[in-house]
Amino acid sequence: MGTGRWFASVLFAGAAALAMTSQASAEQELHVLHAGGQWGDAITTCVENDMVKSMGIKVIPESPGGLAKLRGIVESGNITHTAFDMETSELVRARQLGLIQPIDWAKVNPDPIFDEAKLPDAFGSSYYSTIMAYRSDVPAVKDWVEFFDTEKFPGKRALPDYPGFVLTFAALGDGVPVDKLFPLDLDRAFKTLERIKDDTIWWQAGAQPPQLLQDNEAQYAIAWSGRVVGKEGVTVNFNQGMLDISWFVIAKGADPKEVDAAYVWFREQTKPDRQKCIMQYVSYPGPIPGIENLIPAEKAPEMPTYGPNKDVQWLQNGDWWVEHNDEVEKRWQEFKLAQ
Repeated sequence: MGTGRWFASVLFAGAAALAMTSQASAEQELHVLHAGGQWGDAITTCVENDMVKSMGIKVIPESPGGLAKLRGIVESGNITHTAFDMETSELVRARQLGLIQPIDWAKVNPDPIFDEAKLPDAFGSSYYSTIMAYRSDVPAVKDWVEFFDTEKFPGKRALPDYPGFVLTFAALGDGVPVDKLFPLDLDRAFKTLERIKDDTIWWQAGAQPPQLLQDNEAQYAIAWSGRVVGKEGVTVNFNQGMLDISWFVIAKGADPKEVDAAYVWFREQTKPDRQKCIMQYVSYPGPIPGIENLIPAEKAPEMPTYGPNKDVQWLQNGDWWVEHNDEVEKRWQEFKLAQ
């Protein structure tokens, strides 16, 4: 190789290396902790892959997330992750413990979203419902009073082995009006469960209720909507269902550059085209209204935030559960031990 050609090749290699270095240095990483699963895969496909290409923001997710991880990281002072997913009661606790920081919504600048998903310190990323489901060949029930009436509507009830997902419905089953649900009347809730204990099958995994229904081991069930909608031989009813939100929060003391990247990530999740993509994979929609205009008409009624579904549900009350956690746990353990 001649000197000129060698010199030119060195220059080209150096320029290429410099370009790669510049590109790598321009890439902003965002470390998040969340539950992963189908929702995590959908977010990667529909949001994060394009963010790397078009914005130079690389989202690095790990699982699981939750309050315990957030608390350990913040209290250690070693902020390895910026955005954390939270259940509603976990959000309340994180706030009380001073583990999260306010969200600058002007910087997020989201597309239109539901008001309840836009808290001063939390972003409502996705919605899910806990609802009644039953075999399509048994008499339909229209509310929780009928659901828990095993004389008029005989059959086994598959119930969640979690107080936060069953006690509210049990109170409704004793005739408590939805607008009087909180503060929760534990006496009336446990009275209902005691009355039907011989017709109860307790479940702990979300995949169990649809299987129990399809196998005809249970005829009625309380289930997470994403597990039962669209299942063959299963009918669902969102009436008086519990609508809940999966939140994302920002760890106190997080790197400001990563915080800004998190704001972009939040904003991208509110874009209709992103949500249209996400709902092709999971039935846990984001916080945007009018999803029925984004997905096939036959799929919209399966979604928790579909207008006619959202209008007949109530929102989880995380403050009450945190305040009464010890009392609930004590009574729940006493009830289960007596079975």
